[in-house]
Amino acid sequence: MTGDERLRLFLGYRLPGDAVATLVEWQERELRGRLVPAENLHVTPAFLGGRPATELPAILDVLGPAARETVTPVFTVSGYRETRSVGMLTLEDETGSAAALAGRLHGELAAVGIYEPERRPWLPHVTVLRFGERPRLRPSLPQLAPFAPSDAAAFLSRLHPSGARYEVLESFGFRR
Repeated sequence: MTGDERLRLFLGYRLPGDAVATLVEWQERELRGRLVPAENLHVTPAFLGGRPATELPAILDVLGPAARETVTPVFTVSGYRETRSVGMLTLEDETGSAAALAGRLHGELAAVGIYEPERRPWLPHVTVLRFGERPRLRPSLPQLAPFAPSDAAAFLSRLHPSGARYEVLESFGFRR
């Protein structure tokens, strides 16, 4: 990556393999349309958008310490909702640590001029479906036990005609 190259970046909590397997089985059974592939399932605390590659070290300097100082979050599925272009499973942040980490990331990245926080409160969710026209589905919720993300990561998103492809640039474990 060159210094003036623009990278499409986001920060995400990576899901454990057993949770991903349960979600994929549920997607195939309950949803119709463009399913989000297993390798793209995650929770996004901050979407950064197109950023200069030179900002990546500063982003990692915020993410690393913040993740390492955060108690591992625990999520439970609370509902399904659709926006104009995606279907998502909304999550309950059982410990409050995922929201606290998201808030810290928003504040610290905003302070260095890398992120502009959204006006609405952060909603933990996993995007499971993409569509052009809202299908207005009412699926049963997946039978998914409370789960903890494996870590927090900085992702590079590359857009392709078949859909986005995500690459983990660096990840950081949580405080246990």
